[in-house]
Amino acid sequence: MSKNTYYVTTPIYYVNDKPHLGHAYTTIACDVLARFKRLDGFDVKFLTGTDEHGLKVKQSAEKAGMTPQQFTDEVSVTFRDLVPLLQYTNDDFIRTTEERHKKACQALWTKLVETGDIYLSKYEGWYAVRDEAYYDEEELKDGPDGKKLAPTGAPVEWMVEESYFFKLSAWQDKLLKFYNENPHFVMPESRFNEVKSFVKGGLKDLSVSRTTFDWGVKVPGNGKHVMYVWIDALTNYLTAAGYPNDCSKYWPADLHMIGKDILRFHAVYWPAFLLAAGIAPPKRVFAHGWWTIEGEKMSKSLGNVIAPEDLVARYGVDASRYFLLREVPFGNDGDFSHSQAINRINNDLANGLGNLAQRTLSFIYKNCEAKIPAPSEYTQDDTILLTKAHNAIINVREQIDNQAFHKAFEAIWSVVNDANAYIDTQAPWSLKKTDTARMGTVLYVLCEVIRCLGILLQPVIPTAAGKLLDQLVIPANERSFVNIANHLKAGTVIAQPEGIFPRLEEKAAA
Repeated sequence: MSKNTYYVTTPIYYVNDKPHLGHAYTTIACDVLARFKRLDGFDVKFLTGTDEHGLKVKQSAEKAGMTPQQFTDEVSVTFRDLVPLLQYTNDDFIRTTEERHKKACQALWTKLVETGDIYLSKYEGWYAVRDEAYYDEEELKDGPDGKKLAPTGAPVEWMVEESYFFKLSAWQDKLLKFYNENPHFVMPESRFNEVKSFVKGGLKDLSVSRTTFDWGVKVPGNGKHVMYVWIDALTNYLTAAGYPNDCSKYWPADLHMIGKDILRFHAVYWPAFLLAAGIAPPKRVFAHGWWTIEGEKMSKSLGNVIAPEDLVARYGVDASRYFLLREVPFGNDGDFSHSQAINRINNDLANGLGNLAQRTLSFIYKNCEAKIPAPSEYTQDDTILLTKAHNAIINVREQIDNQAFHKAFEAIWSVVNDANAYIDTQAPWSLKKTDTARMGTVLYVLCEVIRCLGILLQPVIPTAAGKLLDQLVIPANERSFVNIANHLKAGTVIAQPEGIFPRLEEKAAA
């Protein structure tokens, strides 16, 4: 197995509130990628964490009667608690209040001052506290009370303050050149087109410090300024890679996974900061869509926010992970409904994969002395199914590398469906009476296909896939993708099989 590296990051989540379905969605996608790459022989670094500075956090802390540090300590834990709940396998959890991060931010800032890309001036403009962003006049819309609103709907106020600026205006042509040389830097393609259009429209210098509050990383040499939240927050990816020390093992990052609402910061500002500092930008930024809940935007006022722990309590970890990545083409917006979740889980996991494994292994346990039978001569039907199962990794790998999770699972379930059709057609229960040698071959082929499926599905349904491989008595050191080319050992004694996915009742949606 090779030792190539793969560095994947979630956005760092803002700690002004507790995590919801959207946070879980992003991190599950990154976890599936990380697990897949590890099984494919890569040395993986998987990063997540929390963004803990800025005016909004300070105000939320004051409202809660706490210091900003006390508040962030408390809320950050709610994001860390998702790690065991949803079985994330992150290698690092970063907080922007950590000393290692402050050191990295100040080192990058100093570098940008040395290159002449940061300068001191004054800033005035329309500022949205909720978004931690300034907006141009033409971007604003009028609210129902006549007050100005940001494109996101956040209220804005006119602010004037001394500020350091990053010379973003000098990077328009350089960014467009970079985009042209890296045609897959942003995905999906439609999002990349949005980014290019924005940059072609002209770039203005970017305010990168604040003096109106002090909850942030201090600007080197001028302690009355704190770094603007985006230059602070974005640097976390470098911090975790080892910056300002040697970070070449994992940098540049292979993938920043983000929601579409923060694409501009990651695809315009971040590569400009890095290029100005002489640091390679990440290889790809993938901006996925948003989840609505049964046609409505998630909102505390509507009472429809789905907490990750509620999803797991209702459907289990594996089924929750699978549904979120299978139901909607990754990159598109999706609408969550409990009826859709139940249908998908029942059809794919209970009726499809679970039923295939249960009826195959139960038949072997009852009729073959609990031993995996030895195959005899393969027919064309056997060979076609075996070849498809062994070669599925090729298509799945391509789709995972393009973050097309739904297509990867379509490829896997094509094997599941073919295997279920095969067992119905071959009917080993009938062969038991007429041709036990043929029965043994059919059962061996089915077990071999289930072994391949178990290996392939470890990244998305790790517990269930592990149980499948346990029931086939596959050693832990034979579960990576390189082992798919192996074959089951005939005569292996199996324990009485247990179902891995119980069928859900519609009342579970109530």
